[in-house]
Amino acid sequence: MKFTARAILSLLPFALVAGSLGCDRRIGPPTDQEELMRPENIASFDRLYKQNCSACHGETGSGGPALDLANPKYQALVDDASLKRWITSGMPGTQMPAFGEPAGGFLTPQQVDVLVAGMRTRWNHKDHSAADMPPYSSSAVGNVEHGQDVFRVSCTSCHQQGQQKITDASYLDLVSDQSLRTIVIAGRPDLGHPDWKQVRLGQPLTDQDVSDVIAYLHSLRSDTPGQPYPETGPKR
Repeated sequence: MKFTARAILSLLPFALVAGSLGCDRRIGPPTDQEELMRPENIASFDRLYKQNCSACHGETGSGGPALDLANPKYQALVDDASLKRWITSGMPGTQMPAFGEPAGGFLTPQQVDVLVAGMRTRWNHKDHSAADMPPYSSSAVGNVEHGQDVFRVSCTSCHQQGQQKITDASYLDLVSDQSLRTIVIAGRPDLGHPDWKQVRLGQPLTDQDVSDVIAYLHSLRSDTPGQPYPETGPKR
C-alpha cells in the first residue's frame, strides 16, 4: 500500500496527539507500590486526602473554599463520629458529597477511618483555650430576635457588604446550619474569621448566643433561592 506525502502529513496531527497521551507516565514498571494496588486497598492518608479532600479543604487542610480542617479549634470541636458521618454520607445542605461506599461513594469504611485518624494526627493539636467552647451541636432553641441583635453587634462589621454578606439567601442555600454553627464557634483562621471568643472581645459567645445567631440566619433562608427575580419594569 502506497501513501502519498499529502496523506502522511494529514495523519501527523493524530500521531502527535496519540503520542502525547502517555507523556505524563514514567517509562518502565511503577516504583510506587500503591500504584499497583486496587483503589479500595489504598491506605495512605496523604494519597486519600489528595484525591478526595484537598480540592475543597486545601492541600494542607486549610485555604480551600470549604471548612478549615487544620484549624485546631475545629478539630477540638468536632467528634470522630461526626467526621465519619460527613465523609461517608456527605453533609446535607452543603456541597459536601458522599464519599463512602454505603452512600454510593468509592471509599471503604477502613479508608474513611484512615482519613479521620490522619486528620487527628496532623491537625488535632492541644488548644487549651478551646476547653470552654460551645458544643458542636446543641439542643438549645434559637431566638431569632436575640440572634439578630448578636449578629448586628458582633458580626455586621465584616459581614454587611460585598462577598462577605452572608445574610444573602443565595449564600445561605450553599451552607447548612451545622456548618454555620461550626464557623461561628471555631472560626476560620485561614480567612481571618475570629472564633467564638474573639468575635466579641471580652465576652465570648455562649451556646445560646450561637444558637440564636444560627436561628436568625436560618430565618433568612429562601425556599426558592435566587427567585423570584426582581421586577425590572411596571406590571402589564
